[in-house]
Amino acid sequence: MKPTILLQLALIAVIITPLCRAQASIAGDWQGTLSAGGQQFRLALHITAAKDGTLAATLDSLDQGANGIPVTAITLQGAKLSLTIDAVHGGYEGTVNSSATAIDGTWTQGQPLPLSFTRAAPQPAAKPAPQPAATSAIDGTWLGSLDTGAIKLRIVFKILSTADGLTAQMQSPDQSPVWLTATSVTRNGASLTITLKGLGIAYEGKIAADSSAIDGTFTQMGNPLPLALKKVNSQSELELNRPQNPVKPYPYREEEVAYKSAGNTLAATLTLPSGKSPFPAVLLIVGSGPHDRDESLLGHKPFLVLSDYLTRHGIAVLRADKRGVAKSTGDYAKATTVDFAADAEAGVAYLKTRTEVDPRRIGLLGHSEGAIVAPMAAVADPGIAFIVMLAGSAVPGDQIIVEQSRLIAMAAGASQQKAAEDAEKERETLTLIETEKDPAALERLLGAKLAAEGMPDAAIAAQIKAATSPWFRFFLTYDPAAALRKLKTPVLALSGSLDLQVPPAQNLPPLRKALADAGNQHAEVDELPGLNHLFQNAKTGSPSEYGQIEETISPAALDKIASWILKQ
Repeated sequence: MKPTILLQLALIAVIITPLCRAQASIAGDWQGTLSAGGQQFRLALHITAAKDGTLAATLDSLDQGANGIPVTAITLQGAKLSLTIDAVHGGYEGTVNSSATAIDGTWTQGQPLPLSFTRAAPQPAAKPAPQPAATSAIDGTWLGSLDTGAIKLRIVFKILSTADGLTAQMQSPDQSPVWLTATSVTRNGASLTITLKGLGIAYEGKIAADSSAIDGTFTQMGNPLPLALKKVNSQSELELNRPQNPVKPYPYREEEVAYKSAGNTLAATLTLPSGKSPFPAVLLIVGSGPHDRDESLLGHKPFLVLSDYLTRHGIAVLRADKRGVAKSTGDYAKATTVDFAADAEAGVAYLKTRTEVDPRRIGLLGHSEGAIVAPMAAVADPGIAFIVMLAGSAVPGDQIIVEQSRLIAMAAGASQQKAAEDAEKERETLTLIETEKDPAALERLLGAKLAAEGMPDAAIAAQIKAATSPWFRFFLTYDPAAALRKLKTPVLALSGSLDLQVPPAQNLPPLRKALADAGNQHAEVDELPGLNHLFQNAKTGSPSEYGQIEETISPAALDKIASWILKQ
């Protein structure tokens, strides 16, 4: 279980939604403290009510110096207060007490954490903004790429000289638009140190003689990684080129919709082709992780591109935020693949209510974990007309993790022997998670094992929490072939030859066999040359390439998917 530094850009903010009416008693300033990863984050929630009763609010993370991030929605129904903050993939649900002096609830950002607010004392006048001083040679914007081994993340610093000394802000644009204010910035000759205490981040670098570069080390929670920074001369250097992202106005109809699943509200986008209905339709199912409806990652929006392509070719498309993510309600941290299959069935049921959709021609398309979900849902609902599996697995998750660990390590330059040794350590860790049923004993044994392998203490707690989650425990032992052996529905299963996360050599043979065992006469299984896990044309297939590649999805893959669906 190797640690990956993914900057935990905690909570920050909120803006208006005209859809909710306020109770006057909720307006005011609130304070609370969030405990996450062994750290404390002080929060300030400011709620105001307009004359027409509309609520507005801002949420500040005082220890991170981050403020003013827009919130997608804020609602107050009775005593229940809900905030949705798309920018950080977070949300809050709480209950206001009868005297409106306290709010008890839960913050969710990948995992649920208790968070309570109480009325705050009147705030002192805001400090004036730092006044610029004579600029220094390092003033400006700096850009670097942090290679975690699994992925590459861009890191941006903005440095400014003020009358009180140097200040800095930091952003990880591939993860969030949030700018975080540095706790301290110190320079001693060519040495520069920037710290963000609340996140356990420190950057220490040496400034080049001509002040055009800074070579240093980025450390978060004890994990040091090299980070070289270059001076940014134009805003265009910070912008990623994503040529396949569709540009409005679209030549089809787009509608924001919502439907229920297990008491949760799933927020979604429905796109309907131009022309005469009813249309064939497909529900898109995202892969593992707290994904939104576009499956956004590293600057790419694969499901936005796919939805646009399919809709332009006469296929209605429904894509939804995962439960507990973005605008959808629910508890993401407690959900397993079985729950996501139930959500997929709810999406199909919703499509059947739409007069623009042909109820006999509704199918599922799942990517990665979504390609595990799709067969599960199709077995439960024989009325599903077809399924498309993109990078789908056909062996249990523990086998997937060990093999992807080995292949990704080799793609990063490790020898076959070293990659095999690390994969065996991974296998031992997964076996421990699978066999130890006592949570307390597992936490103790897993912590000792990770510490012995050199993992920093700050990272061990987060790793244990992720490894013992309901989703991970289910994923480790579930065999996708069990559903495939029952599947009579027409299937298109595609895999990229350079997929290192769900390797085709490991998964396509058992996938073909399972479909043959089912007697499925309408199955097509293909390996597409040169494509990675995201179906991009790639060089090595390593996840570290994903964000560097401009292409979001191979046009050949898009054409094959659309053509096959239209033939069904």
